Amino acid sequence: MLQGKRILVAPLDWGLGHSTRCIPIIQRLIERGATPIIGADNGPLALLQQEFPDLEHVRIPGITIRYAKGESQLWSMARQFPEMMRSVRAETALFDHIRKDLRLDAVISDQRFGLRSSTVPSVVITHQVFPFTPIAQGALRKLNVRHLSRFDRCWIMDDPEAPGLAGELSHGASLPRNTRYIGTVSRMARHGSAVKPATPYRIVAVISGPEPHRTILDDLLTEALQRIDGQHVLVRGRPHDPNTVRLGGLTCVPHLPGVELAEHMRNAELIVSRSGYTTLMDLVALGRSALIIPTPGQAEQEYLGTLHEGTGRFLVQRQDNIDLGAALIAASMLTKHARIEEHPHLERALDELGTLLG
Repeated sequence: MLQGKRILVAPLDWGLGHSTRCIPIIQRLIERGATPIIGADNGPLALLQQEFPDLEHVRIPGITIRYAKGESQLWSMARQFPEMMRSVRAETALFDHIRKDLRLDAVISDQRFGLRSSTVPSVVITHQVFPFTPIAQGALRKLNVRHLSRFDRCWIMDDPEAPGLAGELSHGASLPRNTRYIGTVSRMARHGSAVKPATPYRIVAVISGPEPHRTILDDLLTEALQRIDGQHVLVRGRPHDPNTVRLGGLTCVPHLPGVELAEHMRNAELIVSRSGYTTLMDLVALGRSALIIPTPGQAEQEYLGTLHEGTGRFLVQRQDNIDLGAALIAASMLTKHARIEEHPHLERALDELGTLLG
């Protein structure tokens, strides 16, 4: 029922996680005969264009969120909150302008609340129904639920059974009526074959996220990885940057396609990453653990780090106390986890979208 339908897929542009987790959504739409149109800007647009060079795209500007250098993001987020609200209104105005020109039949937005319309089926993707915030958490959770409720469907990227992978972020007593759990979704799910890369790396570090902490972690890992014996790769989360840098046994690359990154991650002795939710879904899809380093002051990542440190699935270190040598030793003693196979929840959600489209 999606055959020939023109569907805008538009991820939030805070880091690259929202765009990478849209990759399997776009792939499923193509397999069902739909015509996805990419709506993004900057790094997310560059990444999705590399993955889907033949797809039509439209530039949808977002806002550039910057974190404070310290551990508290309270005042940084408070100062930027009005701009976030203006961005939602700007998205709504832009979408009203472009949806007719693009001849859209539906829109799937990954946490871009302004991309919806009463005239076409509108879906929002999230894993944060009940986000953690530094101030006014109760009020902001109610505001978030109200935004999510305005869409025809809210797809939650997690398992229906609590705690799932997102814990309290995605499970609670007051879910909007339009919610559907679609399982953990990862571009790595289809790259699970045991392929030995031509250049196996001992440590694979993958970073992304808002500045300045992306650059801070980049600098810390660049220095630390050069002190560890062996060949390592640092994937910098900068798909618009063409430069690859080699520093002794360390190769720094701006970005890697999903299939190549999956091969390196599954064969690495240690994976290092943020505790961003998309990264955790990728690791689960590959059946791999990792050293995860929450972004300081980012409440969601700190919560996910604490949650899964308790499960024993991941190692957790603070950004100001990274010890790769200790992590290598600890990683060798972690319990192995089976790959999580793809869930049927997403397919059922896509069937339902087809019914909405008629």
